[in-house]
Amino acid sequence: MLSHLQVRDFAIIDSVEVDFARGLTVLTGETGAGKSILVDALQLAVGARAGAECIRHGAERAEIAATFDMSAAPASLRALLEEQSIESEDELVARRVITREGKSRAYLNGQQVPLQVLRHIGESLAEIHGQHEFQTLVRGSAQRELLDAFAACTALADEVARLHRTRLQHSADLAALEKAARDRDARLDLLRHQCSELRALALQPGELGQLNEERNRLANSGKLAASAQGALNVLFEAEGTNAYAAASRALAILRQGVALDPALEALLPGLEAALIGINDSARELTRYLDALESDPRRQEELEQRLAALESLARKHRVTRDELPVKALELTAELERLEKVDEDLASLQSEVDAAVTAWRESANQLSRARSKASAELARDISARMQTLGMTGGKFVVQLEKSANTEATLAQGHEDVNFEVSANAGQPPRPIGKVASGGELSRLSLAVQVALATRIKDSGAGGCMVFDEVDSGVGGAVAEIVGRELALLGRSAQVLCVTHLPQVAALGNRHLRVAKLTDGSTTRTQVVTLERDARIEEIARMLGGVTITDKAREHATEMLESGATLSRSSPPRDAGSSPSDSARKSRARGR
Repeated sequence: MLSHLQVRDFAIIDSVEVDFARGLTVLTGETGAGKSILVDALQLAVGARAGAECIRHGAERAEIAATFDMSAAPASLRALLEEQSIESEDELVARRVITREGKSRAYLNGQQVPLQVLRHIGESLAEIHGQHEFQTLVRGSAQRELLDAFAACTALADEVARLHRTRLQHSADLAALEKAARDRDARLDLLRHQCSELRALALQPGELGQLNEERNRLANSGKLAASAQGALNVLFEAEGTNAYAAASRALAILRQGVALDPALEALLPGLEAALIGINDSARELTRYLDALESDPRRQEELEQRLAALESLARKHRVTRDELPVKALELTAELERLEKVDEDLASLQSEVDAAVTAWRESANQLSRARSKASAELARDISARMQTLGMTGGKFVVQLEKSANTEATLAQGHEDVNFEVSANAGQPPRPIGKVASGGELSRLSLAVQVALATRIKDSGAGGCMVFDEVDSGVGGAVAEIVGRELALLGRSAQVLCVTHLPQVAALGNRHLRVAKLTDGSTTRTQVVTLERDARIEEIARMLGGVTITDKAREHATEMLESGATLSRSSPPRDAGSSPSDSARKSRARGR
């Protein structure tokens, strides 16, 4: 539910803040005061495109922030927000900033998001009906979703789409395996040869590193022998000047000193350990020199082994270090191809099961749609008679879908809304024959039908009707108002109207006024209480001069509207007009 709207420097609005509540809120005011500008601002807040031309003259940027109460938000909306890592417990603030450079930034609870993300989430926040970009009734996908909601089979439609995705995945897996099977014989011969080569090579884990170390040692045996012998001489073998002899003399001298001063005894263990370490190192160096022999034959064997590994690595386009991993990959592929017939049979069974499950659910969905389409057509056709389209007819066409993956995901059929706005005219697609006002009233009729059918059909959010009463008056205007009031019982409804019959039925009344001091113009929004509502409705009835008679008429309409709000739901759309409707029609004459 929309709870607050803040607009700055947008069109002719310098700064406006408006609080909203549940039920039907009507917005009235003189033509050009800025009523539709508020609707445009809300539209931008939930993702519509905007340019620098929407910024108020003299300002550098426009800002719109719409706050939504999330206490009754559907799980689907919360899931969308969770996907974007946006936290929203009690409220969600959708904010737009448009700059003079034409740049636009979008935010959700302070977190900047791409415009397409805001638009996608905005579709769940507010639905705007009228001559606007967000008019959903002409879209085929929206028509299908509306019918599914009316038929209470939205969950079944989601299941059909899920089963179709499963079917596609299994089919893709099967196609890939069938392609592999067609090339299997040639591929099997190659794989067997490659695996045989790798097995014959018998490369052991860590062997490559060991081979490189050994080759390096043999290639540098002379230098290594000289280094080891030099170290051995310094430590042990050089006559008179080796480390072992020097340390031995130092130890003997120190022992003599201990006899004179016992404090020197603490140094003896360190020198003794040094002698042992020198002796051990000399012994290891001797061992190393004995083992370090130049072996040309072994060196040749190593070079041949490494060359074979390098050749095989180039053949498989990997490094020598990657050969063991490549061997495992080729072995696994060989095993898969050798049992491909078994896998093909198993995958084919999975595909058949997926197709069967999809078809059963799609058939069930088709039956639900077929039944609901006739009921929805009757309901909307009946409502059209009282919404200024006497003799009109609403038709829901179910047409067999083209056999493409996109349409199969939605079931067997496409859903198309067709309408004949006048008696004797054949029904045609709704977007081609309905005028803006008619389309708005048809949208209203569909939403009311959903709201009265099932409360949780999706008509529980914020819905905006911009001049839905365009081109009607008298009794029809009151019927429009009553339908809006009925819709307001299960959803938040905002309606921009010029008709007093509609304004009198609102649970809340906002007046939009344009103020000017000769040099600047701005828009003001005021919440009207009873006396102010009477004056505003009287203005809508009487024009420039507001008479006492107009005030009396406005008071009566407001009281009648309050009575209707407290009463049971209005009559069915197909019944005769109410007494109050006849009075309004008489006054209209």
